[in-house]
Amino acid sequence: MRLSIERAALLKALGHVQNVVERRNTIPILSNVLMSAEGGKVTLVATDLDIEISEDTAADVGAPGQITAPAHTLYDIARKLPDGAQVSLQINADDRLDVDAGRSHFTLPLLPSGDFPKMTADGFTHNFVLKAPELRRLIDKTRFAISTEETRYYLNGIYCHAHDGALRAVATDGHRLALAEMDLPAGAEGLPGVIIPRKTVAEIRRLIDGGEADVAISVSEAKIRFHYGSAVLTSKLIDGTFPDYERVIPKGNEKELTIDNKVFADAVDRVATISAEKSRSVKVTLSQDNLALTVNNPESGNAHEELMVDYSADPLEIGFNAKYLLDVANQIEGRDATFFLDSPASPALVKDAEDPGALFVLMPLRV
Repeated sequence: MRLSIERAALLKALGHVQNVVERRNTIPILSNVLMSAEGGKVTLVATDLDIEISEDTAADVGAPGQITAPAHTLYDIARKLPDGAQVSLQINADDRLDVDAGRSHFTLPLLPSGDFPKMTADGFTHNFVLKAPELRRLIDKTRFAISTEETRYYLNGIYCHAHDGALRAVATDGHRLALAEMDLPAGAEGLPGVIIPRKTVAEIRRLIDGGEADVAISVSEAKIRFHYGSAVLTSKLIDGTFPDYERVIPKGNEKELTIDNKVFADAVDRVATISAEKSRSVKVTLSQDNLALTVNNPESGNAHEELMVDYSADPLEIGFNAKYLLDVANQIEGRDATFFLDSPASPALVKDAEDPGALFVLMPLRV
């Protein structure tokens, strides 16, 4: 194999694929990126056996061929080369990879390309297209609530399914729940519930960052594939049953609180400065058009702040995790956030007037 490629093109393609590669690997070949050069392009593939990502980029191919080279090392080399550099890659007489750019020369070890694992991707039953901003919204509104608790593995991702004419994304860790939906795209009718793993969510979000183009999505029972530009990301789905999340969403919360979201978030952030790191509990006391935030920490003191709000229901005292309040506040696009409350032991429902297709649920804390 012999090819020449512009540094920016190599860096962009490597940047997309090398994130999948784990820094520590017990299987050496998984530390490598598969490079296949032919017909004026080079295709880069990386995998961790659960996710596979490939990207094509233009190259001047002198001799077609296929190699696997250390992914992170190659990416670091490309990153540190000067802008505009032309990078030459070729196999030398010792079956190693020579990387040359200007006066820089590197030699990297190779592993047999035949040992590189390929992920089968067939049996896709549903195919549909989302605009990149639509997919970004579904991810950004929900992924903060994905659980990191490995024992409840079925919560370690975003649950996607068709629901009453909408494409719905849901994530929960048992303490908070985030839901976002949009009009059901053509081809997604009857889409069964699938759980997209946390790492896959992060990789596709990184891939479509800032883009506006279409994302073609294909779903089977066990896998999901995203096709965006010249990149294809294929991932296994989480094999588990997502809980009946609709039972968690409060239906009868009638105490309505409307609050300036930024003012509220800043106040929560201030009083949480002295909260105990583990619980981070903040007491919210509501009375007529008034909200008081209180934190009592025997070790570091206490904090109290009052805000003017729109609230006319019965007085209420309820506690929340400050970090979870701030996570939800970060998802509110409009000026105001609306809380629907019931009792100190009942979950709170939070909505954004600017985005009726999103809602959030927060479990209370005892304070």
